[in-house]
Amino acid sequence: MTDDRLLAGDLATEAGRLLVDIRSDSGLSGRALGDEGDARSNTYLLDRLARERPDDSVLSEESADDKSRLQAERVWIVDPVDGTREYGTEGRTDWAVHVALWSASDGLIVGAVALPALDITYVDDDSLVEPTTGLASEPRGDRPRVVVSGSRPPAFSEAVAEAIGGEVLSMGSAGAKAIAVVRGEADAYVHAGGQYEWDSAAPVAVARSKGLWCSRIDGSPLIYNQDDTYLPDLVICRPELAEQILAVTSVVG
Repeated sequence: MTDDRLLAGDLATEAGRLLVDIRSDSGLSGRALGDEGDARSNTYLLDRLARERPDDSVLSEESADDKSRLQAERVWIVDPVDGTREYGTEGRTDWAVHVALWSASDGLIVGAVALPALDITYVDDDSLVEPTTGLASEPRGDRPRVVVSGSRPPAFSEAVAEAIGGEVLSMGSAGAKAIAVVRGEADAYVHAGGQYEWDSAAPVAVARSKGLWCSRIDGSPLIYNQDDTYLPDLVICRPELAEQILAVTSVVG
């Protein structure tokens, strides 16, 4: 049987390649392209998981929520296209595919985030990360960067940036923003505009494995496979910045 981590990386990568092909060959754009990509990527992921992990449950943004997952030992949490609007916009690269695995005993145990437009997949295992890519342990000499949603930036964005002497940058999908921190292209990602478990599960698994701080904006843990999948906010940042950032975000958390 394929190792779970290898499977997650392969699923995210291959779904991403399918999405790139649809984007280039379908003749669709905008919302129609996003809908087509969501549907076909979801079908691919569900079919593969049904074949390769038939005893596991799946929670997907694009499928009805089967509540039997609440009694399952293992649940795959997937987002077939994270950043559908960006995917449907020609030239945008800040969209992703998320594949995570949750276990009843250990919580998040596997995560893979593909950035298909860049032909890169990150997993919570250094051996599967593109070797030329900068990791979060590498410091930068410029001002700290705080990445936020371009469409729903949190009200405290500027206050967070000021607290760490940094600047705010907007970016598309949650996966792209989290990986920007993993890559060392940003120092923090903050969000408070509403998300669901599939938006953050895989990015958080990858970010944690690189030693980054991951939590709710009040500092509490991010908990997955809940009855209510709404998980509206998060902080992913370099660990030395967590105290300063949470001092700002926890006031509203």
